Amino acid sequence: MRTFGHNTVDAVPNIDFYRHTDATLGEKMNRPSLAELHDQLDKVGAIKCHSAARITTKIDLSMFSLWTLESVLNVRCMLNIWGVMLFIRMSWIVGQAGIGLTIGIILMATLVTTITGLSTSAIATNGFVRGGGAYYLISRSLGPEFGGSIGLIFAFANAVAVAMYVVGFAETVDVDALMTDELNDIRIVGTLTVILLLGISVAGMEWEAKAQIVLLLVLLAAIANYFIGSLIPSQDKKPRGFFGYQTAIFVENLGPDFRDDETFFSVFAIFFPAATGILAGANISGDLSDPQSAIPKGTLLAILITGLTYVGVAISAGSCMVRDATGDVNDTLSDTVNCTDAAACTLGYDFSICKEGGCQYGLMNDFQAMSLASAFGPLITAGIFSATLSSALASLVSAPKVFQPANRGHAPAPFVAHFFFFLSAELNIIAPIISNFFLASYALINFSVFHASLANSPGWRPSFKYYNMWVSLLGAILCCVVMFVINWWAALVTLLIVLALYIYVSYKKPDVNWGSSTQALIYNQALTQCLNLTGVEDHVKNFRPQCLVLTGYPSARPALLQLVHSFTKNVGLMVCGHVRIEASQEHARCQRWLNKKRIKAFYAPVFSDTLRHGAHFLLQSVGLGRLKPNTLVLGFKNNWMEGQMNDVETYINIIHDAFDLQFGMVILRLAEGLDVSHIQGQGQWQRWPGRSPKQQHPATHGNVMQPRCGKGTNGFTILVTEQMNSASLSICVCVCVDGKATLSASDQRLQESSQQFKKKQGKGTIDVWWLFDDGGHFIDCFIFLIKMQIISSSYKSFVRLMATLLSRFRIDFSDINVLGDINTKPKKHNKLWFKALVESYRLKEEDMDQEAAERLKAEEPWRITDNELELYKSNRQIRLNELLKEHSGDAKLIVMTMPLARKGVVSSALYMCWLETLSKELPPLLLVRGNHQSVLTFYS
Repeated sequence: MRTFGHNTVDAVPNIDFYRHTDATLGEKMNRPSLAELHDQLDKVGAIKCHSAARITTKIDLSMFSLWTLESVLNVRCMLNIWGVMLFIRMSWIVGQAGIGLTIGIILMATLVTTITGLSTSAIATNGFVRGGGAYYLISRSLGPEFGGSIGLIFAFANAVAVAMYVVGFAETVDVDALMTDELNDIRIVGTLTVILLLGISVAGMEWEAKAQIVLLLVLLAAIANYFIGSLIPSQDKKPRGFFGYQTAIFVENLGPDFRDDETFFSVFAIFFPAATGILAGANISGDLSDPQSAIPKGTLLAILITGLTYVGVAISAGSCMVRDATGDVNDTLSDTVNCTDAAACTLGYDFSICKEGGCQYGLMNDFQAMSLASAFGPLITAGIFSATLSSALASLVSAPKVFQPANRGHAPAPFVAHFFFFLSAELNIIAPIISNFFLASYALINFSVFHASLANSPGWRPSFKYYNMWVSLLGAILCCVVMFVINWWAALVTLLIVLALYIYVSYKKPDVNWGSSTQALIYNQALTQCLNLTGVEDHVKNFRPQCLVLTGYPSARPALLQLVHSFTKNVGLMVCGHVRIEASQEHARCQRWLNKKRIKAFYAPVFSDTLRHGAHFLLQSVGLGRLKPNTLVLGFKNNWMEGQMNDVETYINIIHDAFDLQFGMVILRLAEGLDVSHIQGQGQWQRWPGRSPKQQHPATHGNVMQPRCGKGTNGFTILVTEQMNSASLSICVCVCVDGKATLSASDQRLQESSQQFKKKQGKGTIDVWWLFDDGGHFIDCFIFLIKMQIISSSYKSFVRLMATLLSRFRIDFSDINVLGDINTKPKKHNKLWFKALVESYRLKEEDMDQEAAERLKAEEPWRITDNELELYKSNRQIRLNELLKEHSGDAKLIVMTMPLARKGVVSSALYMCWLETLSKELPPLLLVRGNHQSVLTFYS
């Protein structure tokens, strides 16, 4: 393809580039890489042609015919909503609540389900919907914490729903003779029913789908049969309470007549499970041919049709059947009885004896009242069987489908948690329990839409537009209110279960990233807070050390990382800076390593041709607004005398750059060193140049360097591990005994030393040598310490002043020692040692003419001139080292004011000699220097 004036392998837009690698509706194609389009040809090599033939999308067409109806009308939703309540409890609800309140109950339930249906449609159309139903919808929106907790609740609700529907079915089965007693007969019939349904579900989704279609046809016939029968008057049915449509009956049944301690909300709790089938279609989202289209249309249409059906049945039953009837044809109204209170009286029947109880017919007493009103009673029984069995089958399939995504795309066999009806074979007890679980699920779905809309994430783009974030929030609140109204203690238990599961999943921290709205909202909040922070001036009381730590790879210098983490965790910013000479894709892996080690820090790599330029860039650019580092932390360059002096020049210049940019400075020195990257198992993640990730060096396993052992003599093996970093190749020689690698003695000490700040410290002191006032930065880093021993080089007359100052700063300390012999001359052998140290780095002008000396000084600016040695006496550094050994030789940690060197006057080699002399042969030493701006105050 020729575009933009030259040949290119740019690919045209293609949906196959955007598929997930595990996409089921097509295979993922790879577009040309940026390197193939951007880099030079000789750098990339031969560019591969990407004109591959189009990959044929593999779709199983054998199932399409089974889901054709699902794509237009959500059959499972309708079958679940037209469940056990329609034929068995609807007449009883009308008798208790009356026509008016029954319609109110239906509309209230429909309002909840409609809002939830709108929310479900919005989530379902915001990307490809896989299997898992409510779990998938919530987890991909709010994250795995809410998804996992509500998924378990929803699966349990579906399992208990099986019990409710099977109990309703068993109540309808007319057993000629009692096998044991009425309650256990229901359990026996229910057991056989569950086994049958289990066999259908195990047989496969194709059989289950065919069964649902047959049951739907039977159910539609039964509903039609009822409405037709209600229009046909019958003299034989009048003694049992059916009189056909009568105004007197309608008026009488318009108001409520609650009995047996029932209330509006207790009746609502019994009815609400009838409306809980709205997620039946979403629960099998993984089996739908087009879930994005089928779920919104099918769910909302199912809610509308079933809602109208329930309202129609409520009005019909309340208009043609009285609440109580004896069933006795002889209970006609006699001439001597004056009966004007009941509708039955106006129609010629006297059922007043029912006030004393014992009647078996009428809306209040006969759960089979709809069968009485129908044109053909056995068809209503078939409808009850169809409604209960279809709902039970849908719930039986939905429960395990919730966890389909967690089982590699296959729903686990539904063999568990389907026998809850053994706990109670009473429908009115099971129904409120299910209501709470489903309402909790609906509340989370509605809240998911509100949360995603509030986060305003670019990934939230539902194709279904008929939703509103505030309506969804109202739906979530309404669901919670209804939960507590139905049963406050059950609602409280449900919410506590959800909270416990949420905490558990949060603690386990599943390694998933679904781009949830929680992530988007966290970003929005962080951005808002950072912007708010920029509008607030810095104040001394709010100062905290925010450290830029030049660690390289985070695992390379664990001691430095752990020590800085000890005074930044939870209260300060920590950034792990890494200067690299080549680009890398390992940013996410390094950040995950920090998170896994529970180190609250950011990994910030930069790419530069020199270490100084990279460090200077980090000092200037890392951070956001006021949330940026103010302290640079370095490890001491232990091997500086063995390496190139240009590296020393770079090291010292980085320190000068930090001070120029008003940074505080911290340098940590351990006698054994800090860098453990060459030790096997430290997880450097470094790759060999010029090799792809899959073409690792033979000595590597993944990205962690592994040893190569070759058999030596006398049972020993010489082990050589090679580690390539951005600067040099380091070789670590270890010993293998009986095929097992052991570290050398020096590396063993180094590894143990690298972990000393990670583990809990025993008893000991932290000696703080406060030599100069740097604005308080020096002390502020260690406010986290409980007790410190403060040592100052001031005169003894300042003891009271030092104690007062620390007390005013509210800093605990155990003792103050003031040393008056700081100006004593150092011991002669130490002076000779220092003279020998600097000898290798002197310019030695006396051995050459002035022009040659100037030329050498320009070429090697780090060299020490005779004028420097004469002007800057180094006795103070030598003497301080002697005092440190004498007074703090057994300290756990020494913290000391870092000496300064005037830039452009003191050479890098001399400054490095000062640091070396000051810190040699000591316990862990921390050199700290602030930027001389006050960061402590004793004012409230």
